[in-house]
Amino acid sequence: MQDPRPAPSLDVFARRKREGTPLVVVTAYDLSSALIASAGGADALLVGDSLGMVMLGHETTLPVTLDDMVHHCRAVQRARPGLPVIADLPYGTFHVSPAETVRAGLRLVQEAGVHAVKVEGGRRRADAIAALLDAEIPVMGHLGLTPQSVNRLGGYRVQGRGAEAEALLLEEAAFLEQAGCFGLVLECVPAALAVRATASLAIPTIGIGAGPGCDGQVLVFHDLLGLLPGRPPRFVKQYAELGRLGIEAVTAFAADVRERRFPTTANSYGVSAVDAPGAVGTDESTGPAYGGGSVAGGEQPA
Repeated sequence: MQDPRPAPSLDVFARRKREGTPLVVVTAYDLSSALIASAGGADALLVGDSLGMVMLGHETTLPVTLDDMVHHCRAVQRARPGLPVIADLPYGTFHVSPAETVRAGLRLVQEAGVHAVKVEGGRRRADAIAALLDAEIPVMGHLGLTPQSVNRLGGYRVQGRGAEAEALLLEEAAFLEQAGCFGLVLECVPAALAVRATASLAIPTIGIGAGPGCDGQVLVFHDLLGLLPGRPPRFVKQYAELGRLGIEAVTAFAADVRERRFPTTANSYGVSAVDAPGAVGTDESTGPAYGGGSVAGGEQPA
């Protein structure tokens, strides 16, 4: 059956820049995060290589492989979010040759169904960006703090401080626009510099730790929902504390199991509705369907 919704389009980036309406981008890594972000009103989803840290437990994004990215992008697309999905090209895929870069991009488009890829860096990525665009793969740029350069940068630090660094970032931003990028992430740069870059470009800027003057903002799903322990970076606003709520829920579940308060007859099969007041459905009702037909109804395996 054909989906009646319009196909997701990257045109939303240029349109919002013209209209002056900020873009909302959220990272997503699997079915649940894609469903939540799309239902919450995001304009686009970014399958970031940050999955290496928030999903896979690595200390940096560097260990993330192309296979990792394809796997998670496919999970996001199974949610049928109805939004453009952009994927990070992981470390190593655009450092060897343009041909290898294109092969990586094609896998993300063909196998994982993404609409664009994001490449970290400026002028030094010229050949990679040109090759991707020649292969008709849209490209988003990324300047400022580029996490894949963490070893060269000496850690996760604000970039673009000082006249020389500021001028270089503005030059690199202009280059990425001229190279054909449809948008640009600015990460961890001074707010005034982000304003200058945004005003100088016809393509939209998406900020993360770059102040309020960008054309849009992106946050990591786990950061904005407070899913992980520890103090978040200064640029993060936590809109919920789901990690704490999750611990409380599991604690309550564990207590109910140990005190034999769960399951009750209401959670059991072969019990009539009369014997199980409050039970939802019948013996034939074995589980929910998740999100837009993306997962069939029925019992969900543990």
